[in-house]
Amino acid sequence: MRDQAEQLRAKINSMNDAKQAKTIAVVSGKGGVGKSNVSTNMAIALAKQGNKVLVFDLDIGMGNIHVLLGLNAPFSISDFIKHHMNLEEIVCSSPYQISYISAGNSFSEIMDLDGGTAMRLLDNIERLSLQYDYIIFDMGAGATASSLEILIAVDNVFVVTTPEPTAITDAYSMMKYICMKSSETQFYLICNRAEKEKEGLITLQRLQLTMEKFLQKQVSILGVLLEDSIVRKAVAKQTPFYVEFPNSAIAKKIDMLLQNYSDVVMTSFVKKERFVQKLKSFWRNNRLKVK
Repeated sequence: MRDQAEQLRAKINSMNDAKQAKTIAVVSGKGGVGKSNVSTNMAIALAKQGNKVLVFDLDIGMGNIHVLLGLNAPFSISDFIKHHMNLEEIVCSSPYQISYISAGNSFSEIMDLDGGTAMRLLDNIERLSLQYDYIIFDMGAGATASSLEILIAVDNVFVVTTPEPTAITDAYSMMKYICMKSSETQFYLICNRAEKEKEGLITLQRLQLTMEKFLQKQVSILGVLLEDSIVRKAVAKQTPFYVEFPNSAIAKKIDMLLQNYSDVVMTSFVKKERFVQKLKSFWRNNRLKVK
């Protein structure tokens, strides 16, 4: 018995000491800003750098990561819930060195899980976090009560906007909503589909200053992705533009955005509670109480 107890403690300690994936949620204040395209191509760029990357599609009812990859999704999160499959079993591979989990057509079921299934989900995510360097959650547009736990538990939140006034306003509102629940959330801003670099930078600086003025929150600017016809061509071919046009200006800009992110992270020494442990705490203290 004593040997078994010591072995169990050793196993728990090894899990706690093990390197877990960096978790990033990619969000937008409104639909149509190219959020999923950014998620997909950034994931591929990270994989090209030698990282093992998983994209978790959480765009409720609108999940399209597999479409952008030009692939079918044989399994989805619904199979985890309805057919009791493990997440490892529904992870899909791609020719682009990234893996993905499809949201399917009924992801909303995950927001009404019984306690046992909820904890099984989190245990599964914890196992996955030990297998990857990055897990990128492609969230639905806006911040909802259903997605809030994930948004405030991840290491970082990438906010994608466009120069359109409504997109800027919605991006700010979304960040404000998250900040009301967690002041620790680290935001990184991306302006997509700008006509000119200056236009995109002004957009991001406006958001940055607004966050500082009204919420006393420092946010980081990652950069600008210009409007580019090759993005539409790549979407039509169902091939990520980072793969179809690897030498294009926008593909190189994806690399620059990731370098900017790496530079900011390297100078940040904020110690955060681990993603899965934080999520488990939220679910135990809030959602699971009403089950």
